[in-house]
Amino acid sequence: MTKYAIIIPDGCADWAIESLGGQTPMQAARTPNLDALAKTGIVGRSQNVPAGMPPGSDVATLGLLGYNPSQYYTGRAPLEAAAQGIELQINDWAIRCNLVTIENDIMKSFTAGHVSSSEAKTLINTLNNEIAPNSPIKIQFYSGVSYRNLVVAQDQVPLSKNTKTYPPHDYTDQKIDSVLPSGDGSSFLRNLMDASRQIFEKHPVNQQRIDAGKLPATQIWLWGIGQKPQLPPFANRFTSTPIHGAMITAVDLLRGIASLIGWDIVDVPGITGYVDTDFAAKGNYAAKTLNDHDLVCVHVEATDEAGHEGNVEKKIKAFEDIDALVIPPVLEALKSHGDWRLFVSPDHPTPTTIKTHTADFVPWLLAGNDLVGSNSSSYNEETARHSRFRYDNGWEMIKQLFIRQ
Repeated sequence: MTKYAIIIPDGCADWAIESLGGQTPMQAARTPNLDALAKTGIVGRSQNVPAGMPPGSDVATLGLLGYNPSQYYTGRAPLEAAAQGIELQINDWAIRCNLVTIENDIMKSFTAGHVSSSEAKTLINTLNNEIAPNSPIKIQFYSGVSYRNLVVAQDQVPLSKNTKTYPPHDYTDQKIDSVLPSGDGSSFLRNLMDASRQIFEKHPVNQQRIDAGKLPATQIWLWGIGQKPQLPPFANRFTSTPIHGAMITAVDLLRGIASLIGWDIVDVPGITGYVDTDFAAKGNYAAKTLNDHDLVCVHVEATDEAGHEGNVEKKIKAFEDIDALVIPPVLEALKSHGDWRLFVSPDHPTPTTIKTHTADFVPWLLAGNDLVGSNSSSYNEETARHSRFRYDNGWEMIKQLFIRQ
């Protein structure tokens, strides 16, 4: 049976940068392995975010994996709830709960200076002890990875599809007064945010961070609200023979999507969701996963985080590490099993010049033992732009991964 691998360099696509001589980070990066695959495979481009939808990783990843976001997307937080094994009831609302640093009403850091998971857990536990018991609506906070946490609201929740919330990573170094929650139930969300600010102001965790020269978590930021989605299993969507899939990621969002579509989650030591992640471990664990799975998906958050920081050098280095440390063991494992296909694609761009996501096209690479190359010299946005392979509906692209020549 054919073995498949999907590599997602999150937010890797970018715009031309003057300091790079008009190149993008993907063009400037040294990626001999991906470029070699581009010469023997196919390079194209897709738009994973439907018109009018927010270009978040939630929407874009659903599109990349073959699920039309316009049909299946209900919000980001429910996807992350699934990753944590939180069973949402029909009337529950899941809400993403970032730990952030706000100074003088400006979003200083949407990660609270990359607060550690242990520090975040302590802060979240405090909210459960001091806010949840006094809330007029039944709520529970759940700690996740680093700054990425959740709160679930139950029973007569005043939220609706008209409630407007804003992802904090879109507003780094910007004033927050115009992007606070609005619409149905917004006062409920704002009150929780205000209450957290008072609790965190003198919290021992923050005092320790300040003493260590780190940014404190000044409050929670609530966004990405939604209710439980219904995603059909991936196994039989594109092939007559069921495909047994697995996900490798440090991010709850991707773990949640994987859980909801029926993939296994592979835990890998040393992966962080940042540029200090263990790239080699991701590649090696993915290679081993192919021994007992038909498909492995490796998600790398580092390129997206570098984009949000506006750090071109970190973005280039992260993409080079994917090429050097993830691609080779995965490719070797694929080839050892006979028939194989490899699909590489960002979910969305995260241009370093604006430090946020866009809904632009992303370049993809499809390689396999049976494919005839399309004469692309390298894998990047520019070669994809000149390719005849283009998908305006990005969720239709992944079908090509499973079509044999």
